[in-house]
Amino acid sequence: MSDVSERSLAPAPRSASGSSFYAAMRVLPARKRKAMFEIYDFCRAVDDIADGDGSRQMRLDELEQWRSAIGAVFDGSPSTRLRGLAQAVSDFGLRQDDFLAIIDGMEMDAAADIACPDSATLDLYCDRVASAAGRLSVRVFGLPTADGTLLAFHLGRALQLTNILRDLDEDGAKGRLYLPREALQAVGIGVTEPAQVLAHPALDRACTSVVARTREHFAAANAVLSRYPLRVVRSPLLMARVYQNILVRLARRGFSAPRRPVHVGRVGLVWILMRHGMI
Repeated sequence: MSDVSERSLAPAPRSASGSSFYAAMRVLPARKRKAMFEIYDFCRAVDDIADGDGSRQMRLDELEQWRSAIGAVFDGSPSTRLRGLAQAVSDFGLRQDDFLAIIDGMEMDAAADIACPDSATLDLYCDRVASAAGRLSVRVFGLPTADGTLLAFHLGRALQLTNILRDLDEDGAKGRLYLPREALQAVGIGVTEPAQVLAHPALDRACTSVVARTREHFAAANAVLSRYPLRVVRSPLLMARVYQNILVRLARRGFSAPRRPVHVGRVGLVWILMRHGMI
């Protein structure tokens, strides 16, 4: 295996401790928790490639190596590093198409800096980088296929849109802006250069429409979650509540510059866990 392959296929450092993801996974039984961390490590590894400092072609090549590595997992010949992921695939019937969809989403970031995509492109991006991970996760959680797919569709998009609203300045510094072009044009923002959009006086109104769409996805996800006992949906419910908390705070803060960072710390996580009877 080449040096590039050794680097690109190495598991990402597990830095979820203290995050909402870590808290959501810690409430799972050990076997499910291990599978979820394998999925998380895969997602982190390909995301780090997409956001890396290498040339676009190098990043695309490394993502292609991951595509081959996932193929080997499903062919029954995983690398030593991916045996844990292969076990999760076997234990929970994870689908190859969902792993490949996540790689497809990372390739969208690696191939070009996304700036003000149309709504269809944004929705495809959200499906690949977030809802596909959700489709893997709901199999581990044990939800029935129909409701699991529906939950992944809506909760994945809700979480990703919340991330987009939260990370405007961080993404803008990379030359990226994931706000949909239609939302910008509707309030008279005709530019697409991230720095210009982020400084535009109408940005707050554009983001308000994205907040409304995100709330609709949360509402649809909550309708699915409400059909199951807490022991079944504890992890996705926690993720939903944490990100809804972030969305509420973002909307309250507004999106005009300067934008104060919004995040949920350890105390906030404990409060959400207690409020919703998870501890």
